[in-house]
Amino acid sequence: MYDSLFKPIESVAVDLFETAAELLDTGSGQLARSNKGVVLPRDLYAHRDVQTEWWYYTGHCRTQSGREFGFELVFFKRRTDHDRIGILPARLIANPMYAAHFAVSDITNGIFSYEHRRSFNKPFDIPVRMAEDEYSLSLGDWNVREDNGSHILEAGLKDGTRFTAVLEAAKEPILNGDGDGLTSKGDGTTANHFSFTRMALAGRLTKDRTTENFTGCAWMDKEFGTWDQKFWDWFSLQFDDGTELMIYHFRDLDERTEEHTHAILIDEEGRTEKLGASDFELRSETEWTSPKTGTTYPSTWTIRVPSADIDVRLTPLIEDQELDTRGTTMVVYWEGCCSITGAKGGRPVSGKAYAELVGYDKTHNLRIDSFFFGSKLDWVKQFTSGIFSET
Repeated sequence: MYDSLFKPIESVAVDLFETAAELLDTGSGQLARSNKGVVLPRDLYAHRDVQTEWWYYTGHCRTQSGREFGFELVFFKRRTDHDRIGILPARLIANPMYAAHFAVSDITNGIFSYEHRRSFNKPFDIPVRMAEDEYSLSLGDWNVREDNGSHILEAGLKDGTRFTAVLEAAKEPILNGDGDGLTSKGDGTTANHFSFTRMALAGRLTKDRTTENFTGCAWMDKEFGTWDQKFWDWFSLQFDDGTELMIYHFRDLDERTEEHTHAILIDEEGRTEKLGASDFELRSETEWTSPKTGTTYPSTWTIRVPSADIDVRLTPLIEDQELDTRGTTMVVYWEGCCSITGAKGGRPVSGKAYAELVGYDKTHNLRIDSFFFGSKLDWVKQFTSGIFSET
């Protein structure tokens, strides 16, 4: 029934929309492949010809009064040359599309707060700046910029929380993957990826009409390129002995570990050691189920790296650090601060970590509208999925 009646209609509609997109010059579809590696400082800036680009900051902070909190601030840029909403080329709506997430984990009081926003950078939309000739990002009043080597971050929440921080790199950035910053994503695709694994930070946090100074330690990740990627778990561990460990655990549709899973060890001087999937063990001890989305995530992990004599346990400092961002980046994920306890080199070790868990919630795979419209045009999903479904 579908093939004989609706398939020809769909084919004609696709051709019409593609023609409209070409006439409006909304994107040629010529996206650069991620095959050149990282060149700094240029690659800290935005790129015109990559499909996906993100700038990721996480950190652990302590205020003057002893309040502990973690933060996440991330900016996204997505070219939509090859994206579709049903039969509609996404570039007819926006190209590029921009988004940002900001979260605060109030560890002292056990409260997790977050907000997310998106922009098409159209008239009456949230203004966007993602500069290609300097490090300057902004989405409304959330922004990141560089000043004499320092990274300056500003963001806030609707409840009046305001966060401002100055980050200084304590180590040179590391190039992940093959040593030039080129990392495998599977299916023959790659991404450019580098990290500032230890950044000293100082700033001010305003909450409940009280402003406090804070200090702490942050991590920054930058990835950009044109790639295919499914599900992953990402961990950034900052040990109190001045070393770090990053794990990128990729999972397939059946939740099996993919062969391009990898990790990287960074010593006190910034020297790196790459680890393959067989060089370390990552095992979750418990699970947590979100009362809001019903999604079940792994929780409380054991991590072992035999070559470095590392045997540690990561424990979330707040159970619920889930972000439902289906209205901006079309994903529900868990991103939160954790504590580190265990042993390293035969001695007790402690520290702080961040974990990111993506792909455990599958509802975003079914929502063709949420990337652009949130829940406001649910009828679009119902209408197009009912007519153009291939089931």
